[in-house]
Amino acid sequence: METQMLDLGPVAHEVARVAAAVGDERLGDPTPCPDYVVRDLLAHVVGLSAAFRDAARKDLGANTATDPGSAALVLADDWRTALPRRLDELVEAWRDPAAWEGDTQAGGVDLPAAVAGQVALNELLVHGWDLARATGQEYRITDRAALESSRTLLAPDPDDPDRGGIFAPVVPVPDDAPLLDRVIGLSGRRPDWEPGR
Repeated sequence: METQMLDLGPVAHEVARVAAAVGDERLGDPTPCPDYVVRDLLAHVVGLSAAFRDAARKDLGANTATDPGSAALVLADDWRTALPRRLDELVEAWRDPAAWEGDTQAGGVDLPAAVAGQVALNELLVHGWDLARATGQEYRITDRAALESSRTLLAPDPDDPDRGGIFAPVVPVPDDAPLLDRVIGLSGRRPDWEPGR
C-alpha cells in the first residue's frame, strides 16, 4: 500500500504569517492551551518544528528523543527569524518521499514515519489556531487535506475513547460547523475560545 504524502506547506505558511504579526506586548497573553502563554506556545512551535524536521530526516537524537512535556519552554531572542526558518526546513523535510517511509521517532516515541508526518501537520494546524485566537487574528486554513488528516488523527476510536490520554476530552461541535471548528473541538478546545472566556 502506498503511503499518502501530505504537504505541510500551506499550514506552515499560515502559522508563519500569524506568528509574524505577534507583537512583543502579546507574549504574556493567555492561549487556549491552559498551561501556555503566547511566549510558551511560540517556543513550543519552534521546538516541534525542529523535532519533526529531524524525524522526517531520520536524524534521531536529542531533538526527537525529548518528551515535549519534560522540556523547559524558553523562547529565544531570535525567534522571529528562527521560527520561519524552522518551518521552511520542516516543510522541505516532509516533501521528501523517504520521510514518509519506515519508522522514526518524535517526542521520545517510536512510530511509523507516515503517522509522524500526520502528527506534525496536526501540531502545526492546532497550535497555529491557538496562536491566532490568543492574539486576535484570523486563521485562514483552506487546505482540506490537512483538515481531514487532523480530523482523522484526532477522532476517538471506539476501542480507545480517551485516545490514550494524549488529548483533552472532545468538545462537542455541531456536525454542520466548519471543518476547522470540528477539528478544534476534537483537539479538546472550544472553537469560540477568547481570552478571559
